[in-house]
Amino acid sequence: MSRFDSYRNRYANARLTRSDTGVLEVALHTDGDKLVFNGHTHEQFVDLFHDIGSDPENRVVILTGSGDAFMDAISPEGFDFFSPLGYDKIFREGKKVLMNILDIEVPLIAALNGPVLLHSEYALLADIVLATPETVFQDKPHFDFGIVPGDGVNLLWPEVIGSVRGRYFVLTRQVLDAKTAKEWGAVNEVVPAADLLPRAREIAESLAALPPLTARYTRIALTQKLRRIVDEGAGYGLALEGISAAEVARSMTQA
Repeated sequence: MSRFDSYRNRYANARLTRSDTGVLEVALHTDGDKLVFNGHTHEQFVDLFHDIGSDPENRVVILTGSGDAFMDAISPEGFDFFSPLGYDKIFREGKKVLMNILDIEVPLIAALNGPVLLHSEYALLADIVLATPETVFQDKPHFDFGIVPGDGVNLLWPEVIGSVRGRYFVLTRQVLDAKTAKEWGAVNEVVPAADLLPRAREIAESLAALPPLTARYTRIALTQKLRRIVDEGAGYGLALEGISAAEVARSMTQA
């Protein structure tokens, strides 16, 4: 069981604040600006979401970004896709981070302050998704690196927007604007950037006013199907991603 004081300052890439009513805000960042995702954050977020889910004083969680993007930049620093032991670490973390998000057993609101070009599956595991007009979705880095997008986008986009649309989104690296994402069911509300966090907090406070077990068990009830999808498919997808990474590594050594 975690306590807020024990982890509130633990994570270099997450700014954590909590209201008196138990609404926890998690702002992902790098040096106070938009997050640059890398192997270190990949590892860090496994523990971050575990601590959040293990704290019984959290009543509602708001997940947002910093600067002008929720998540649109990635660095290879800290990743080792091209050795068995290196990819084993990615494989284990990739499975665990999704389950740890689902193990946050209180309502989860994603407040997407800008582009989501990688790890959009984090947002799709939220119960409520708010976006700004500047928010766009794309799965960009996987094909840029020449590897299979098997870390959860392959499971959740077809589930959320439909099988044919979801597969097209991943295969073509489609850029999906917030308005279309709302029409297709991946976003609940599109609000001006200045209203994003106030609206997220308004919804969060209404949920925090529910009886604690009611809010908690409703989140559990609503995510059972997602839990099954992730449990059955995440390991397989990540294994396929690892095989493709090995082929990329082989091609690089032969070049």
